[in-house]
Amino acid sequence: MNFTKICVLGLGYIGLPTASTFATSGLKVIGVDVNQKIVNGLQNGEVHIYEPGIRTLVQAAIQSENLVIADHPQQADAFIIAVPTPFYGEKKADLSFVKSAAESIVPHIQKGNLVVLESTSPPRTTIDILVPILEKSGLTAGEDFYVAYSPERVLPGQILRELIENARVIGGIDEQSAEVGKELYQIFVKGEIITTTATTAEMVKLMENTYRDVNIAIANEFARLADRFGVDAWEAIDIANLHPRVNILRPGPGVGGHCISVDPWFLVEAAPDITPLIHTARNVNDAQPDYVVDLINRILGGFQGKQITILGLAYKPDVDDLRESPAVEVAHKLALQGAIVTAYEPYKPDFVLQGVSMASSLDEAIIEAEILVLLVNHTNFRKLDPGKLLEKTTARIMLDTVGGWKPDVWQSAGFSTHRLGVSESD
Repeated sequence: MNFTKICVLGLGYIGLPTASTFATSGLKVIGVDVNQKIVNGLQNGEVHIYEPGIRTLVQAAIQSENLVIADHPQQADAFIIAVPTPFYGEKKADLSFVKSAAESIVPHIQKGNLVVLESTSPPRTTIDILVPILEKSGLTAGEDFYVAYSPERVLPGQILRELIENARVIGGIDEQSAEVGKELYQIFVKGEIITTTATTAEMVKLMENTYRDVNIAIANEFARLADRFGVDAWEAIDIANLHPRVNILRPGPGVGGHCISVDPWFLVEAAPDITPLIHTARNVNDAQPDYVVDLINRILGGFQGKQITILGLAYKPDVDDLRESPAVEVAHKLALQGAIVTAYEPYKPDFVLQGVSMASSLDEAIIEAEILVLLVNHTNFRKLDPGKLLEKTTARIMLDTVGGWKPDVWQSAGFSTHRLGVSESD
C-alpha cells in the first residue's frame, strides 16, 4: 500500500515522537490533539514533554512542512490513535479517549484506509470497541478498510531510539490488516516486525508490563522482609543474583508511570477470577508508598512540624513523567500527616502538588530540612557530594529508598543514614 499522508491522534509521549518520525521519514502527517494549549504550543515551536532529542526532531518535522499540528483530524491514508488510557474508580480502564478519537475519524474514513490503535488497552478492545465505532462510517472493517493494533514498547528517556530499533508487533483484525499495518511501520522501524491477531498484540503489551510489575512486587516484599529480619536487602539481592537463573529486580518506593502501574489492572478487570497473582502484586506495589511513609515516621518519631525534603517526584530516573508516580504519593501522604514538605524535581520544577512546596533549585529545597529523602534515582542526585551538601543544609538525616547513595560515604560526611530494606537494628 502506498502511504503518503497519515493522521496521528494524541500528541503525548508516544504520539508526538511517532508523528515526527513519520514526518522526517518523508510522509505528510497531521498531528492532532484536543488540548488546545498543546496545539498552540507546538504550532509555536514549543515542545511540552521532556525526552532527549525530541525538541530537535519535532522542530525538524515542522520546519520540513511534513508535520502539521491541528485540533481535529483530516482525511488520510492511515490513522494512528495514540491517546491515553488511564484508569478510574475501582481500577477500571477509561477508554473514553479511545472512543472519542475513533468517533472523530469516522467522517474521514474511506475505502482502503488503515486505522491503527496504539493506546494500551484491555484485551478485545480493538475488536469489540474500536471496530463497531469505525463501522459507523458505513464501511465494513476487514473488507473496506483495515484495522490493526500496535502497542508502543519504548522506554522513556530512550523513546526516539527504541521507536525505530525495537521489535514491533502488529495485530490485525484479519491477516490482511496485519500485513498492511506492517507496511506502514516498515517506513521507519528497523527492528523485527511480527504480525499476529489484534487481541494477541493487546495481550503481549499487557503481559510485558505485568511481568515487570510482579517481579518488582517480590523485590519490594524482600525489602520489607529484610527490614524485619535485620539484614541488608540490597546486599542479599546482589548475592542472590549471582545464581545463573536468578535476576531479582531492585526495590523502591513503589511503581509508577502509565504502563507498569496501570496495565496489570486491565487484565484483572477483564478476568478477576483467574488473576489472583497479578492482583496481589498490584496491591503490594500500590502499598509501597505507605511503607515508605511509615519508615520515615519510624526515623523521625512523628510528622507534625517536621521539615522533610523530597528529592525527585518523577516515576523513574532522568525523565519528567510524573504519571502515577509513587514519589508524588509519598510527598502527598506526608503533607496530609502534618509534615512540612518541600520537594525538588529537576525535570519539572513547576509541578503543582497540593500541600507541598516546590523548590526551584536543590539549594532552595535542602536549606532548612531535617531529613533528605531520595525517592528518584536521578543522575544528578546520585552524584551529590554529601560533604558539600552538609554545608548547605540543616539536615543531618538521610533516607535512601532507591539504592542511589553509598551509606558509608554519607555517614563519614556526618549524616545519620537510613535505607529502604535495611533494618535499623542491622
